[in-house]
Amino acid sequence: MDKKSLEQKALAVRQDIIREVYYAGSGHPGGSLSCADILTVLFFDEMNIDPKKPNLKTRDKFVISKGHAAPCLYAVMAERGYFKTEELKTLRKYGSRLQGHPSMLSLPCLDMSSGSLGQGISVATGMALANKTDNNPGRVYSIVGDGELQEGLVWEAVMAAAHYQLSNLCLFVDNNGLQIDGPNDKVMKVKPIDKKFAAFNWNVIKCDGHDVVDIKKALAAARKCKDKPSVIIAKTHKGMGVSFMKDNVGWHGKACNKEQAIEALKELGGEL
Repeated sequence: MDKKSLEQKALAVRQDIIREVYYAGSGHPGGSLSCADILTVLFFDEMNIDPKKPNLKTRDKFVISKGHAAPCLYAVMAERGYFKTEELKTLRKYGSRLQGHPSMLSLPCLDMSSGSLGQGISVATGMALANKTDNNPGRVYSIVGDGELQEGLVWEAVMAAAHYQLSNLCLFVDNNGLQIDGPNDKVMKVKPIDKKFAAFNWNVIKCDGHDVVDIKKALAAARKCKDKPSVIIAKTHKGMGVSFMKDNVGWHGKACNKEQAIEALKELGGEL
């Protein structure tokens, strides 16, 4: 897709995120808005997927390791055609397929359940190893939050992926600098992210996580690497797109009231 089309899709995804969390009365808007552009490029431009054939063996797979950003994943999948956008209003409702954290038992078109931080990238590494072993051309994509890098489990997966030279694995780091308890630098420093991944022998790429063209270039560079896994460190802003949420850690896990939802959607060019 071209730049304008991707930006329009990302805008629709952001509107969906606000509506989802508002109707649920709970959820995680901040980290969902920060990765909206990344997931939009992945699902609409990068990945070899077909909503009509969600279980195709040779498809590319995606695992959202920062599972609390489920509103973004659901919005992108709905916009892509995996299910109707009307279902987004059922987020976190009793009996809904759209649980607070992704569950492949509830929503079969998901590649993996996630929520416990560190586990998503670990499973993605296993998927990539399985594909390499089976000569399956499908690539595996995942995204972690920068605060998630504080989990030791992440680095076990990073070490294994490098050891097995999983060039079919591409990991995004949603580098918005904030986590539930505050700035990463105050909770537990994760910098320098690039040098740490380089030390584990990963192909390190950086991009602007809100520039769809830059994201596409980073993904193209990752595909060219044939002897090691790639990590794309994407500089982002928590709550991107909504002025009163941007870079505000208070919106990590809080729903808008009606007035706030109306204002947020107005800024995004939509309505409640």
